[in-house]
Amino acid sequence: MDQVLALRPFVPARDFDLSQRYYQALGFAVTLQDGQVAILKQESFSFILQNFYVKASAENLMIQLMIQLMVRDGDAWWRAADPARMAAEFDAPPPKPPAMQPWGMKVGFLTDPSGVLWRVAESLF
Repeated sequence: MDQVLALRPFVPARDFDLSQRYYQALGFAVTLQDGQVAILKQESFSFILQNFYVKASAENLMIQLMIQLMVRDGDAWWRAADPARMAAEFDAPPPKPPAMQPWGMKVGFLTDPSGVLWRVAESLF
C-alpha cells in the first residue's frame, strides 16, 4: 500500500515559543504554525509540536514521552547539533552523548525544555 505519506508524533510544549526556538536551533524548520500546533521538519522527518502540556503527565516518569530520531552518523549529528550548548541555552537537562548500547546501537540522549526525551540513534542500515 503506497498511500501513507508520513507518520508524525504529537509532542507537547510547556512553552510553545521556547520549544519552537529549541527545535529550530536543532535544525528543524517550522513549515506550518497556527498558534496551537507547529509542524517541524528536518529532511524526511517531521513532527507536530502542540501548544499543550499536562504537568502531571510530564512529571510521571512511567509515561514519559520518548522519540527516537534515526541518523546516519550519530557522532557527526551530535557535533553539528551541539546538544550541550542547546541544554545550557534553553535550560534543559544535560544530554548524554552517543555511546554504544548493550543492544548494539549507538545512541545519544537529549531532553527538550518540556521534558520530552529524544533518543538520537545511529542507523544500523
